[in-house]
Amino acid sequence: MDIAIGRGKKARRAYGIDEIALVPGVRTLDPSLADTRIRIGEIEREIPIIASAMDGVVDVRMAVLLSELGAMGVLNLEGIQTRYANPEPILDRIASVGKLEFVELMQELYAEPIKPELIQQRIKEIKERGGIAAVSLTPAGAVKYREDVISAGADLFFVQATVVSTAHLSPESTIPLDLVQLCQELPIPVVLGNCVTYEVALNLMKAGAAAVLVGIGPGAACTSRGVLGVGVPQATAVADCAAARDDFERETGKYIPVIADGGIVTGGDICKCIACGADAVMIGSPIARAAEAPGRGYHWGMATPSPVLPRGTRINVGTTGTLAEILTGPAKLDDGTHNLLGALKTSMGTLGAKNMKEMQQVEVVIAPSLLTEGKVYQKAQQLGMGK
Repeated sequence: MDIAIGRGKKARRAYGIDEIALVPGVRTLDPSLADTRIRIGEIEREIPIIASAMDGVVDVRMAVLLSELGAMGVLNLEGIQTRYANPEPILDRIASVGKLEFVELMQELYAEPIKPELIQQRIKEIKERGGIAAVSLTPAGAVKYREDVISAGADLFFVQATVVSTAHLSPESTIPLDLVQLCQELPIPVVLGNCVTYEVALNLMKAGAAAVLVGIGPGAACTSRGVLGVGVPQATAVADCAAARDDFERETGKYIPVIADGGIVTGGDICKCIACGADAVMIGSPIARAAEAPGRGYHWGMATPSPVLPRGTRINVGTTGTLAEILTGPAKLDDGTHNLLGALKTSMGTLGAKNMKEMQQVEVVIAPSLLTEGKVYQKAQQLGMGK
């Protein structure tokens, strides 16, 4: 139902992850019986968690470790890893620079050209070590480097931007990416995002997306809401896009996974996103806190080095444990940021959900707290957490 903001404007009420709670059903089950598998194209994962394509989160080593543990990491092909043959000194500089000099340093470091040979090298390094080579490019990057991605043998191609749509207007001098053509021509699954509405999600699925990323602005490393005023609270965004997935499946018989991306910090957040309809989640700072993460205890957004309008921020997330402890335990912390898979399985057991489909059907109630999603965003920044 629309709510009048004033005489000339109405708005729809939307809900963030912190404003909902999950209701136990009439049965419970042993958590060991909970099936948490996610499938994108021909790739199946036991852990429905994807590490964000951010330079402080995923490098070659992390992509391989995540694959070995049953999850997946996405490598940013427009970041430090493909601009510098040896990224280690660059990552040291990012971790050590002062706050006031941070944006200027990032603009300097990311001005180094992307090298196609490094794109191919990183993908091959992941494959040679037995990892899943999931990689990410912006729409402009996909136009320029897609042949390098394919020739190197990547497994999944994420085309990501703050907002992605099938209807993009651009100057006559530029050629926009044809998402339909891209999905049809590439021999590997293409994941498209980000979006937050039913209509755009449905259009991306019709374009041929193998999965759709949902979320604009809820993460602490992303400041799209603060700088641009753009975004929809995550619980509502996921539910709307999941409805598009279900309608698309009824029309075509094809099931396109929905991946909640942003503002997901704890195991409870993951459970709520799936209950709202997500098939998996993409997270950044919880993984950046791993001892093996390339960010040295820091996490920053992909839009931070923009030469025109820097967005995102660098957050000191610290190091709280190994990647294994964060994903599968044993948990050393009691704040919900360790053993994320165990939290999901335990929640599914408590709710009586045997698989992800049943988890998507559990009862959800509105549970407003003292923290609205906007305050959660501010709190997450204070704690050094978020996307």
